[in-house]
Amino acid sequence: MGTVHRAERGRVRERIAAALERWQVPIYLGAIAVGAAAGRAVPGAGPGLAHAINPALGALLFVTFLQVPAAELARSLRAGRFLAAVLVVNFVVVPSVVAAMLPVLPGERAVRLGVLLVLLCPCVDYVIVFSGLAGARAGALLAATPVLLAAQMLLLPVFLLAFLGPGLADVVEIDPFLAAFGGLIVVPLALAWTVQAWAARRPAGAAFAGAAGTAMVPLMVVVLGSVVASQTPKIDDDLAEVAALVPAYVTFLVVMAFAGLGVARLFHLDVPAARAVVFSGATRNSLVVLPLALSLPDRFAIAAAVVVTQTLVEVVGMIVYVRAIPRLLPDR
Repeated sequence: MGTVHRAERGRVRERIAAALERWQVPIYLGAIAVGAAAGRAVPGAGPGLAHAINPALGALLFVTFLQVPAAELARSLRAGRFLAAVLVVNFVVVPSVVAAMLPVLPGERAVRLGVLLVLLCPCVDYVIVFSGLAGARAGALLAATPVLLAAQMLLLPVFLLAFLGPGLADVVEIDPFLAAFGGLIVVPLALAWTVQAWAARRPAGAAFAGAAGTAMVPLMVVVLGSVVASQTPKIDDDLAEVAALVPAYVTFLVVMAFAGLGVARLFHLDVPAARAVVFSGATRNSLVVLPLALSLPDRFAIAAAVVVTQTLVEVVGMIVYVRAIPRLLPDR
């Protein structure tokens, strides 16, 4: 009887998960709309909601990692062509695209600093979730995160020096990157591997892992709602300046879809790996560089609003990407 009940619960979970996945795009858009409305209606709640972002994102990544077997991660570490493609798209193509955009950006140095901080740093957290939703090889991106973090920490001061000249390259601190790697990658991954081992040995572990899988969409709703609600009030004071950046951020997403496709074809990657390269080139490390932007001197205060604006644009862009990239790179 117990086996029958477990099987029935499993079927119910599968139906719930299928329904959530089928309706995920309108659900995410609703979360963004509600978050924006809440941010405007109750701006004082922003700081509290901001503290909820990383725990919710960590839980979301735990659920994501739980669906990536450790063996697949080990294979991804040996994927030399994929890693090379990810490095090229993020540290050769992206800086070239940003350099082409720079002349049409506002001339204020603080605004340009914010744009450079966010666009030159590849994402290492929710890109794994969004790319997985689009059928990309999320395990390969997960395996690449240590390399991407180390590379951006080393190269960001160099890029700032090249784009803005001396005097600004030393604003980069290592602490936000290390905190993000520990709290958003190492801890969720270790917990996921522990649960995978439990699930392989005990029915209770398998049941827990199955139930956790249905939490993907609800956790994404919490992350999106928290990000939008907490960050919307921050852009109000500088609305005119940051609104001018929205077309540039949208253009970046469009350009990087095709640029990532070109790099993937250059390295002769299969479709799941190619999708992962596209997502890696398009998503930026806004949640990690935001503390860095907030720590800048007062004369650069607008840089934080510039980073937040990119976050809001990218969140909507990723929802579009989840539908558009499988069409740009269809299964063969």
